Amino acid sequence: MLSKSIEAALNQQIRIEAESSQAYLAMAIWAEVKGLEGISNFMYSQSDEEREHMLKLVKFINERGGHAHVSELKAPSVTFSSYKAMFEKLLEHEIFVSESINELVHISLQEKDYATHNFLQWYVSEQIEEEAMARTILDKVKMIGDDKGGLYLFDRDIQQLTVSSAADNPSA
Repeated sequence: MLSKSIEAALNQQIRIEAESSQAYLAMAIWAEVKGLEGISNFMYSQSDEEREHMLKLVKFINERGGHAHVSELKAPSVTFSSYKAMFEKLLEHEIFVSESINELVHISLQEKDYATHNFLQWYVSEQIEEEAMARTILDKVKMIGDDKGGLYLFDRDIQQLTVSSAADNPSA
């Protein structure tokens, strides 16, 4: 059985994951409109993944005797000054999500809720991968600079970039 404080904290994380999904959907739309098909497809995939993270939390709360909630979401940014600025926002957001997950882990340990602590370890690992991927992408974007040919190749190649490849090769 979940304590009320852990249930509330997990429900807050549901909102964060839902807002992440919406933010990445907005990024996908922005990139698609700019003709950046590879970046757009990558961001659509990221949006779907964040929704899966949210649903995993929903199921966990409900299975542990709690009640998952759907809440109002903040509207995400829908325009970006550049694709570089968009990926900077992506990294900044992943760091925010990591901090939120870490706080959840802290609460679960304080309350000696080892089942929730164990469940959250998947999210801890996932966030390490997400941050590594965002940093890898940003490193590539910085290398490209204003080179249109580089952007063309990056847009084509990002479709092959996966979370695991970024995590396996953070210096790529």
